Amino acid sequence: MDSVTQAALGAAIGGAVLGKRLGRKAILIGAVLGTLPDLDVALDYGDAVANVTEHRGFSHSLFVLTGLATLLALLCTRFAPAKDISLPRWWNFFTLILITHPLLDALTTYGTQLLWPLDLSPAAWPIIFIIDPLYTLPLLIAIGVALVSQRVMKACAWGLAITCVYLMMAAGAKLTVEQRLAPALAEQGLEEAPLLIQPTPFNIVLWRATVMGEDRYYESLVSVFDSDRQPRLEPLVSNPELAEYALASQQGQRLTWFTGPFLRYETRLLDGKETLIATDIRLGFPGFHPFSFTLATLESDRWHPLAVSEQVESTRGIQLETLSRLAARATGNTSALCASDFVPPEWRAERIVYRC
Repeated sequence: MDSVTQAALGAAIGGAVLGKRLGRKAILIGAVLGTLPDLDVALDYGDAVANVTEHRGFSHSLFVLTGLATLLALLCTRFAPAKDISLPRWWNFFTLILITHPLLDALTTYGTQLLWPLDLSPAAWPIIFIIDPLYTLPLLIAIGVALVSQRVMKACAWGLAITCVYLMMAAGAKLTVEQRLAPALAEQGLEEAPLLIQPTPFNIVLWRATVMGEDRYYESLVSVFDSDRQPRLEPLVSNPELAEYALASQQGQRLTWFTGPFLRYETRLLDGKETLIATDIRLGFPGFHPFSFTLATLESDRWHPLAVSEQVESTRGIQLETLSRLAARATGNTSALCASDFVPPEWRAERIVYRC
């Protein structure tokens, strides 16, 4: 999640746990510690793939953060002026603030290495977009009430309760979308294919489904307000024949570990060389994917892995018109937007324009 949300979550938890004893200080400490795990973005690993895949790594580990919380609790028990606060209460205070950061991150698409240093793929159970004002706003209002009143614990607790209800609503919405999508998957013989369902930007009403077939992948948009009409799966080119050349590099293997099967491959002419590029199609929106990486170059009719990958900057950004069409589609207006409306023509597996 974004830094404002993480700071607000940490502040609300701090106020709910020790607001009665520390007052506004609990909110301030919570806000600072709530953003602490994201300081790893300042680290440069010297490689574009490494910079992306190492984020939400050691600094988001439940093991590391629990250890840090224990250390902080011991220090506060020994040196803090508030001698009447017991070690268990300090431990609860620091632990809840720190570990809720990666747990909330794990509810987004990016993925979080909750059990680092264990060599496990990042955990991702996406039910919320990385920026969602409807999740953040109750926390900010609760913090504001707490700062101007003496009811710090009560205000913060109410803010946290509302956001928990919102997350439960998001999980319910996703379940609804899964049920509506099942007949379309069965019709295409894709019941066992890798499937990713995630919310579109800034809401939990309109959901994007990505399905990886053998020689192509499919995109679909499904709103909780859609009628009973079966969702349409729109086929797009994934170029899986290039995967073996991508996996020949250490960066390609690392990227696959990070994204799972949700990669699209293509070749482009960069700096006068034919270059193999892999795009993480989980993140962003079809036609607006921010994470693409160079993995190999073609020399003498052979692909040669690159020693250092570079991120290929997207030339497109989501415009206001796109967001307005997303909002219209979220209301159940199926003609407002198709999942593939903004993809380049060469991405289409079929030379047709869908009318959804």
